[in-house]
Amino acid sequence: MSEQVANPKVRIHPTAIVESGVQIGDGSSVWDNAHIRRDAKIGRDCIVGGKSLIAYEVEIGDRCKINSNVYICFGVTLEQGVMIGAGTIFTNDRFPRATTPDLQSLRGSDPDEHTLLTRVREGASVGAGVIIGSNLTIGRFAMVGMGAIVTKDVPDFHLVIGNPARSVGVVCRCGPMIHRFEEQTPTTLFECVCADCQRRYQVGIDRSVTELE
Repeated sequence: MSEQVANPKVRIHPTAIVESGVQIGDGSSVWDNAHIRRDAKIGRDCIVGGKSLIAYEVEIGDRCKINSNVYICFGVTLEQGVMIGAGTIFTNDRFPRATTPDLQSLRGSDPDEHTLLTRVREGASVGAGVIIGSNLTIGRFAMVGMGAIVTKDVPDFHLVIGNPARSVGVVCRCGPMIHRFEEQTPTTLFECVCADCQRRYQVGIDRSVTELE
């Protein structure tokens, strides 16, 4: 068990497994039967839900919420303020095989040239039951709808849904969708405003979203 267990500023359930070298920031909680592998880094004021597994050397920023039964594999980085819904699965290998081509030996589990990295950028939310492919970026304050299968990058402030996940609109920092994309590509820049918090965004002809002052 990690020395973090004795840190009075970190709450770790007695059934959780925290391996050596794990760093957990003050104010964080690790719930029942969670497993955090060696040398993972978890920031301040985070929540790791019950029965979740965080692989070795994963990096998680401050104030992230990871719900129950989440699998975060090696090569994943969560920036600050990220929400990961229950049952979400990350992947890191496009060509997974159990054995060598002759079927005579198990392939090792250590990272190799096929191991790819994924980053979830600050403020993004991933819904329950999502599967996220490898070598991807989930953009700032993006939102992935529940049950989606993510196979390509998600732009900043985009809402994606479905299998494979596709962009259907723009979401505000505070959460609500503030614009729904039409089938046709926009021909001019336009602005949208959140009715809840009055934040303003500019949407480009390529559907890129820029937060305005």
